[in-house]
Amino acid sequence: MNAQTTDFPLTRVDMMLNGTSTSIDIEPRDLLIDVLRDRLHLKGTKRSCDVQVCGACTVLVDGLPVSSCTTLCTDVQGRTVTTIEGLVKGKQLDPIQRAFIVHGALQCGFCTPGMILAVKSMLSLYDQPSEETIRRYLHGNICRCTGYVKIIEAILDLIHNPSRYQMENQ
Repeated sequence: MNAQTTDFPLTRVDMMLNGTSTSIDIEPRDLLIDVLRDRLHLKGTKRSCDVQVCGACTVLVDGLPVSSCTTLCTDVQGRTVTTIEGLVKGKQLDPIQRAFIVHGALQCGFCTPGMILAVKSMLSLYDQPSEETIRRYLHGNICRCTGYVKIIEAILDLIHNPSRYQMENQ
């Protein structure tokens, strides 16, 4: 990356980003969303509310959902960050992505990356979450298009029929 022209001293952040060791020089005030989108060109993370309300900017930090619009990039020093781009293996979508597609659990798609990453985190914590647990876990992810019915259906089907969504051998 090219050095930025700035009045602030640059700080190096080292992280594991989508399975790859990544180092980047940033200003200490840089938000994680800005570094991901503007410096690292990972456009799947969406900016919307900028106040940690909508979930469109959700990424995983050490496997837990974090609002990248309110997280300083310096806070991920030495940590593991996963964006929606990190779920794809080769050309194979993650089972959660497949379930969302099969069930039409997206319309405009703006909230989908954050929603899918929140589900990824939830499924790492709960083997068989109930519908109530799913709804509670997704309370920080707002979808203005779907009404959540298809999203819940996709998640429940993935939980009850995981082999339907497993990645095919490459």
